[in-house]
Amino acid sequence: MVSSVLDRPGIRLSARELLALRNEPRPPNGHRPASRRPGVVSARLPGSGMDLREIRAFSEGDDTRRIDPAASARTGTLHVRSFHEDRDDAVLLIADFRPEMLWGTGAALRSVRAARLLARRGWDAVARGASVAGMSIGSAGIAALSARTGVRQFGLIAEMLAQEHDRALEDRSSPPSLAAALVQAARLAPHGAKVWLATGPEGILAGDEQALARLARRRQVTLLCPLDPMEVFPPGSALPICSGGASRIARLRPFEPGPLVSRMRGLNVTVEVLADDAG
Repeated sequence: MVSSVLDRPGIRLSARELLALRNEPRPPNGHRPASRRPGVVSARLPGSGMDLREIRAFSEGDDTRRIDPAASARTGTLHVRSFHEDRDDAVLLIADFRPEMLWGTGAALRSVRAARLLARRGWDAVARGASVAGMSIGSAGIAALSARTGVRQFGLIAEMLAQEHDRALEDRSSPPSLAAALVQAARLAPHGAKVWLATGPEGILAGDEQALARLARRRQVTLLCPLDPMEVFPPGSALPICSGGASRIARLRPFEPGPLVSRMRGLNVTVEVLADDAG
């Protein structure tokens, strides 16, 4: 059980608040099934199918693995191929509940806000008939639910996230590495799946990058970064910082997403930096 000190909205995550996000108004995205079978949609990103869609000039953000050598040599400029592909609509939601996420200076911890962002993506997926899997990583370890469709499935994911968040609040042991969770994620998310990973800007360490790049090879991976108000609008004055017996005065700067976006682009990962819960 979570202590009464931590049993507060914004600190303790509840399955009820994640379920309530189902009825939140969402703008239409124009996504339409490609067939009557639930879970099949026409891929929007360059796929690995056999039907060539077009050969066009390379532009910033294109996957370098799609470069067409013949067209590039013939024209003297880089060109890429894109293909039509139909794929199963599968979504994996990964919540980071490690200690680095269990803080906040606003109305909610970053970990709680991360779960809310994932819930919105999950409900969107349920609404279009996609299969949804869930995973969390925290001091208590890695928890996961395999993909299934329907409202009941997301209810189970919401309960799992709430339970694992409670465990993360109380557990003081060292969490497993994110790389270990990403290896397991690759088994949960089939090729062509959409993967949402909600963590902080500092959540991806150098040792995690190989596993993240492997996960993103045949999947559409998006990093969701909920920023704390302190990271968006830090105090204007210098603050004392103490660590052990050492102390110094430092001035905080607003988080600059450019380096993270550039770093993740090299791993074929999209980044969404979110300064509030709306997302």
